[in-house]
Amino acid sequence: MSGIIAIVGRPNVGKSAIFNRIAGKRIAIVHDEPGVTRDRISAEVEWRGQPFTLVDTGGIGLLRGEKAKDAIIQAALAQVELAIEAAHVIILATNVQEGTVPLDREVAERLRTSGKPVLVAVNKVDHHRIESGAMEFAELGFEKIFPVSAIHGLGFEPLMDAALALLPPLTEDGALGSTGEPATRQAQSSTLKLAVIGRPNVGKSSLINALTQSERVIVSPIPGTTRDAVDVPFEVETEGVRQRYILIDTAGVRQERRMDSSLEFFSLKRTEASIARCDLAILVLDAEAGITAHDKKVAGKIVEEKKACVVVINKWDLVGANVVQARKEEIDRRRQKESRVRGREKKMTTLAEFGQWVQEHLFFLDYAPVIFTSATSGFHLDRLLEAVRYVASQLKQRIPTALLNRTLNDAVERRQPVSSAGHRLKFFYATQVSLAPPTILLFVNRDELFSDQYGKYLAGELRRAFGFEGCPIVLVPKPRSKTVEPIRRRRRRSN
Repeated sequence: MSGIIAIVGRPNVGKSAIFNRIAGKRIAIVHDEPGVTRDRISAEVEWRGQPFTLVDTGGIGLLRGEKAKDAIIQAALAQVELAIEAAHVIILATNVQEGTVPLDREVAERLRTSGKPVLVAVNKVDHHRIESGAMEFAELGFEKIFPVSAIHGLGFEPLMDAALALLPPLTEDGALGSTGEPATRQAQSSTLKLAVIGRPNVGKSSLINALTQSERVIVSPIPGTTRDAVDVPFEVETEGVRQRYILIDTAGVRQERRMDSSLEFFSLKRTEASIARCDLAILVLDAEAGITAHDKKVAGKIVEEKKACVVVINKWDLVGANVVQARKEEIDRRRQKESRVRGREKKMTTLAEFGQWVQEHLFFLDYAPVIFTSATSGFHLDRLLEAVRYVASQLKQRIPTALLNRTLNDAVERRQPVSSAGHRLKFFYATQVSLAPPTILLFVNRDELFSDQYGKYLAGELRRAFGFEGCPIVLVPKPRSKTVEPIRRRRRRSN
C-alpha cells in the first residue's frame, strides 16, 4: 500500500475542497452546509510522480442542534479516529476567516496525542492581504503552517512538498519501506470496481461492511445517512488467487421531485457517476418491501449506462419465516387442488419462485443473476462474491468471428425480421468490437430497419449460445458500404 495523508479538522473549514484540490478532480462533495462529509473518502493520488492515498474525513466536533449521543455523529467521529490511526501524515485544516476557535484547539490536542506528524493548512487565504492572519494558528502548537486557498489553488506546492517528505519511502517494488504491501500499477489495473446502488435504507452500507468484515462505512436506520460516494478497497483469496475489489458505497437514489436540498441533488449525481465508472453494479433491493416503482427507476440507470449487474435481495432473514409459512400454506392449497384462495394470488414459497418474480418485474434487467443475502447474518455473501466473479469473467469473453456469424445466421433463419415499407432487413457480417460490455457490430443493408424488438431477440439468442450472464449485449447495426459496381454503371451511362 502507498503512504496515507489524512485531512482532518472541525466542520466547514474546507476539508473536502482541499481534498479535491490535491486530488486534482472533484471527488468529495463540497457544499455550504456543514457536516456534509460523514464517511472516510479516499483516493489514490499522485503528486509530482509520487503516489499516495489521500483521505477526507468528517468534521470533528458538534454542529448546532447536534447531540453527542446521536448515532450518526458517533459513527462519523469513529471514522475520523480510524483515519487518524491509519495515516502517516495529517493535514489539519483551519479557516483564516474565522481565526482560531476553541474547537480548533481541541482538535489540535487530539492530534498531538496521536504522535503523527501534523501540518496546518490555513484555508481561504484568497489574497495576500490576509496571508499574515495565518500566522496566528501557530498557537495550536505545530511548527509548520501553510496558508492555502482551495478555491484558487494557492499555496499547495509547499504544503505537499512538506507532506510527501514525511511519508515512508517506497522501495523499488512499490512497497513502503517500513510497513505495507506492494502497490504496483499492475495490481491496480486488475482491481474490479463494484458500485453498490439502490434506493435509501435498503442496506447498501451494511452489505459493504459485511463483505469487508469491518465498520468501514456508517450504518444507520435513518435514510440518507450516506451522502457521498465512498470507495472501499478489499481483497478476497479464492483457490490461491487474490482478487482486488473496490466497493463503491453510494447515496440512496431518491426521486428527484422528493429531493429536499441541493445536497441531495449532488449526491444523486455522484451516484450516477459511480455507476458510469464501475465495472459491475450491485443493485440492492429490500426483501420486505419487494420491488417498488422507484427500484425500477434505479435499475433503469444501470441499463442506461450498459453496465453488468448482479441483483441482491437483502434482508432475506427478515422474511425467511414468512416464506416457510407460505410454503406450508401452498402445500395445503395444492392438496385441495386450488390455485387461488379467496382471490389471493399464489404465494411464493421458494427462493427460485421469488427470483423468477424479481426478473419478471425487472424484465429490462433480466440478464442479471439474483442473489438472496442478509448483511446482518452473513447469509449467502459467499454466493454474492461467486456471482460477481462469474459475471466479471463473462465480461472478458470474446466470441470468434466465424462462430458468431454462424450463430446469428441460425437465429435469423429461425425468425426472419419483419419487413417495413416493402423492405426487409438483411444481415451480411458480424464481429465483436469490444468487451465490457460485449459490443457486436452488425453489417446490414439498412440500419433503420433494425428494430429494438428484433435486437432483443438476437441478444437473447446470443445469450443462450454463449452465456454472457449478468452482462448487457450491445448490438450496433451499420449499413454496409455500397459496392463500386453501381458507380461504374452510372459512369457508363453518362458517357
